[in-house]
Amino acid sequence: MRKIRTYIQLLFILLSTLSFSQKQQMDGYLFAYFEGKGAGDKQEQIRFAVSDDAINWKALYNNKPVLKSSEISNTGGVRDPHILRGGKNDGYFMVATDMYTHKNGWDHNPGLVLLHSKDLIDWKSTPIDLEKTYPKKFKDVKWVWASQTFFDTKTQKYLVYFTVRYYNDLKLDFYAAYANEDFTAFESVPELLYRAKDGAIDGDIIYKDGLYHLFYKGNTKDENGKEIQNGIKQATSKKLLGPYQERFEYIDAYADQNTTVEGSSVFKLNDRDEYILMYDLYSSGRYEFQRSKDLYEFTQETESFTKDFSPRHGSVISITKEEAKRLNTKWGGVPQNLLTDADGTFQFKATGNPIIKHKYTADPAALVENDTLWLFTGHDYAGGQKGYKMKDWLVFSTTDMENWTEHPVPLKITDFTWATSGDAYAGHVTERNGKYYWYISTNWNGIGVAVADKPQGPYKDALGKPLLTNEDCFASSHSWTCIDPAIFIDKDDQPWIFWGNGVCYYAKLKDNMIEIDGEIKTIDFEGLDFTEAPWVHEKDDTFYLTYATGFPEKIAYATAKNLDGPYEYGGILNELAGNSNTNHQSVVEFKDQWYFIYHNGGIQPDGSSYSRSVCIDKLIYNEDGSLKRVQMTSEGVAPVDE
Repeated sequence: MRKIRTYIQLLFILLSTLSFSQKQQMDGYLFAYFEGKGAGDKQEQIRFAVSDDAINWKALYNNKPVLKSSEISNTGGVRDPHILRGGKNDGYFMVATDMYTHKNGWDHNPGLVLLHSKDLIDWKSTPIDLEKTYPKKFKDVKWVWASQTFFDTKTQKYLVYFTVRYYNDLKLDFYAAYANEDFTAFESVPELLYRAKDGAIDGDIIYKDGLYHLFYKGNTKDENGKEIQNGIKQATSKKLLGPYQERFEYIDAYADQNTTVEGSSVFKLNDRDEYILMYDLYSSGRYEFQRSKDLYEFTQETESFTKDFSPRHGSVISITKEEAKRLNTKWGGVPQNLLTDADGTFQFKATGNPIIKHKYTADPAALVENDTLWLFTGHDYAGGQKGYKMKDWLVFSTTDMENWTEHPVPLKITDFTWATSGDAYAGHVTERNGKYYWYISTNWNGIGVAVADKPQGPYKDALGKPLLTNEDCFASSHSWTCIDPAIFIDKDDQPWIFWGNGVCYYAKLKDNMIEIDGEIKTIDFEGLDFTEAPWVHEKDDTFYLTYATGFPEKIAYATAKNLDGPYEYGGILNELAGNSNTNHQSVVEFKDQWYFIYHNGGIQPDGSSYSRSVCIDKLIYNEDGSLKRVQMTSEGVAPVDE
């Protein structure tokens, strides 16, 4: 009978741990931490980072605090944040050490901070000073460190546990108490939870297979009480409140070395039965981890996180895509994989220039259909490149110039089997007879054309060979002359193609859009200094040819009353684009406003001539039809009405 009762109790715990959080699809991870570098008065604050794989992390809010320590703590600083998903669909819980060492030093901190949120964004906080709240028990307390929270499935309450040291006792012990219903205080005086043989700090409890595993930083002392070794240990118990049985072997890979670790935290990966034990190598400024499938045997080789911040003691929870989107809306910085919808689209807002900040884009080409602007771009490799590395093209859409959708990659250079250069250079998309044609350049292999049934693709090679090659560029001698195609369809429904580097070529297209119709010609006029990137648009019976000129490139323009010319030079339209040798423009009218779309190297610190970013500013006409010089702005353009 006793065995049956024990079995039922264990089954209850197991079923209870299948909480609301685990029934949801978990796609990413949220890391709560405080910073280990930078100005001292900025470090002891809560920050968030997000990952889609628990290995590669991106700081939210540009690594600025998401909560102000001065507003949530008694001391003005917080350390060691521990975050927990509620076990009763009741939000999220966080606890932290109430300590501001930059101002007050290390001698004394008697408290901790309890925080609760319904959405991960807005947090209600309550600092608790154990010395004042429980003077009989904690009147001689020296430290209250590294508090954490665990949801007790039996009591349906939250147990808060932390390390305590008294002035008159050098021992570091764990104390614990249940929080009240609204997570603003303790139900009773905290009591001793676990006393390791030689002391313990930075505890983290995780439940698996009927056992509670308490990981912590422990010590080994000789007969004289001198510490001779320290590192990550664990103790186990069948009950949350103990007793815990100490396991004396060290887990971390540095226990036999001079490298010291602390701040251990354990969490389970979303997609497999594997656990990460991470810890802070605080003396060397690193954060590393080891893996385990059973919480007993851990990999001996350590691994490092990829991150853009310098965390100290923190903790991790799993999050859903919906939660990731919420975090991104508030603070930004969430990896794109966690913001991508099931259909492969990704929603984002343009916040000034560049309009696309989550990846590097170049060579914009715009197409307006009804109330939607479609933006087609090249795709530069990540920042800090030393040359042009472009392997695919991207497509975005908007109805208001503020809210954008990125669609799945519609076209890759490998879709053109003849394009042995491997270079996905500038292109242009146009609609014709219900089909969408994407004209692309490939560096020295020529200009190709792909076709799709909808603007977002997917596109496929329409010819199986180039539409134009260097042989068609009779007035040029260098190998990259056959690039930068641009399409214009005139009022007589005649399609034209313009292209070139060093010489501006143009020709008619046949109605099928995949054959040249007749003679290939060149454009020349007084004042022309043509580099590349031709683009033609029409307004008030005037044709405007814009193009890149010089190097580094500016954008110039010319006008004509006929596409065949003669053209008259109009002057410089756009000055040098910041931090980029090239410039490449698209001109389009959208909802009664003309726009000039271009690229620069404006994403810092790694934007460059080879890691470019698309920007949008207004294009303004003078009364005589000439163009005002484009004013490039950081603010970009305002949203337009739906």
